[in-house]
Amino acid sequence: MGVSDPLYVGLMSGTSVDAIDCAMVRRHGDHVVIVATHEHTIPPHVKRQIAAISHSGADEIQRMGVLDRMLGLLFAEATMQLLHLARKRPVDISAIGSHGQTIRHHPPSAAASEETSFSLQIGDPNTIAEKTGITTIADFRRRDIAAGGEGAPLAPAFHAAAFSKAGVTRAIVNIGGIANASILDGKELLMGFDTGPGNTLLDHWIARHHGQSYDHDGQWSAAGQIHDALLQKLFAHSYFSKTGARSTGKEAFNLPWLDSQLAGLEPIAATDVQTTLMELTCISITNAIRNCPLQVAEVYICGGGSHNSYLMKRLAQHLAPATLANTSVVGMDPDWVEAVTFAWLASRTLEGLSGNSPIATGASGARILGGLYPGRDLST
Repeated sequence: MGVSDPLYVGLMSGTSVDAIDCAMVRRHGDHVVIVATHEHTIPPHVKRQIAAISHSGADEIQRMGVLDRMLGLLFAEATMQLLHLARKRPVDISAIGSHGQTIRHHPPSAAASEETSFSLQIGDPNTIAEKTGITTIADFRRRDIAAGGEGAPLAPAFHAAAFSKAGVTRAIVNIGGIANASILDGKELLMGFDTGPGNTLLDHWIARHHGQSYDHDGQWSAAGQIHDALLQKLFAHSYFSKTGARSTGKEAFNLPWLDSQLAGLEPIAATDVQTTLMELTCISITNAIRNCPLQVAEVYICGGGSHNSYLMKRLAQHLAPATLANTSVVGMDPDWVEAVTFAWLASRTLEGLSGNSPIATGASGARILGGLYPGRDLST
């Protein structure tokens, strides 16, 4: 890989809305190397607006339109800061891949019919392209949905390209707000799917009771006891009985849903609820991996969950005898895998190559993903 290989930027803001992850990568074929990274702060007032627009409410089209532009400007600002840190110019970058901020995910598996399914991400790519001068590719999910797919997860194609190894069965698991897994049988992608809640319920529960954005190292989760009756009720959710291509989101797993599951039970200590939610995350990931048609030998974790030492400990106990580590062991910092994924997807789109994995999303075939928004010459 040399300096003549193209550079791409990937932008990712997930369901946890903690920050905009920005990664600059150099690509040679399917091999990518991270050149620079930047975590860009999302201001509290923007986070509040994202949380509010994620549910139906008054004047939501007006509010969505304003927030779409606001996020476009924020993504552009994040990109320019990344370029500054890397000492690169807009002309050095082939394209930006922007995932956007998901405000609704209503895939075919959760919709009344295929015709009513959709996934919506905002963060105006026109604004990103205009303000950075860099060609921007966005709206990756809707073409897959148009082809009958879930629109998610999109990471499995990249996971197969970046982390597969001949003769080894691996699972690559991203634990963000929602967790997803890619099952690799040697160099082949066998399956890909969302497993269920990752950090989303844990984060919201500790925010409600302690005003913290996340449970550092799972310390609060480790302090309680598993409540078996609650855990059984949580696993009665219909999502956990689904098989094959499937995806989910905060529309299914949220605090109102959790409150409805707590109703009818004897009062449970908040700490014990948190411990039980941790088990929900760990067991749902474990069950999804174990229900695959082959035995997985190695599991690698990326995303924010990789930093939660208690979560990693419980996962290792549940997944044994499979080994557990984060993706740094196989060559990529776990904090940047998602952002790198969208840089890689942008490069695929720009080259006229497919980006989805029909075996993971359920789409009727491979598709070139995303819309292309040309950049402009900032020197004029």
